[in-house]
Amino acid sequence: ALGEEPCADASWTDQPGVPLAVLTADCLPVVFVNDSETALAVAHAGWRGLSAGILENTLRYLGDPKTLRVWLGPAISQRAFEVGEDVLEQFIGARGESARACFRQGAAPGKYHADLYGLARQALALAGVTHVTGGDRCTLGEPENFFSYRREGQTGRMATVVCLLPR
Repeated sequence: ALGEEPCADASWTDQPGVPLAVLTADCLPVVFVNDSETALAVAHAGWRGLSAGILENTLRYLGDPKTLRVWLGPAISQRAFEVGEDVLEQFIGARGESARACFRQGAAPGKYHADLYGLARQALALAGVTHVTGGDRCTLGEPENFFSYRREGQTGRMATVVCLLPR
C-alpha cells in the first residue's frame, strides 16, 4: 500500500505518478521500462543481488524481456572493484563458467576484478533483454560526480528515482 516502506532490492509499478527509488554508492542502479511505458522497475544490484538473480526476478513483473529498455546507472568499474575468489565462485555456481568472462585476475592470488556492468548485461542477455544502455561510469573514479563507499567508507548515497508519467 502507498505509504508503507518495504525492504527490498527492487520495486516495480504500473501506476502513473508512483515514484520508485533506489539508493546506491558503488552498487549498480538498474532501471527497466516496457516499450509502451506502462510499467517500470528499479533495482539495486550489488554483487550479492546480481548473483542471487535480482535482475531476472525483477523481469518477471514486466512482461516480455524483448519489449524492455534497461538503463545501467553509475557503479564501481571493473578496474576499481576487487573481490575475493568466493565472489567468482558464487557467480560460477549461479551461472556456470560463462560468468568467468566478467572477472579479471587481480594483482594478488585469489583476488579478481569483478565487472558489475558485465555481470548485469550477461544476466539481462540470458533473460532475453536486447536493449541495454548506460554502464560506462565509475563511482570510485569520479569523486566530483559520485559518492563511493569503497573510496570514502562512510558516505552519502545517490538516488535513482523513476516514475511513470500520467497519460
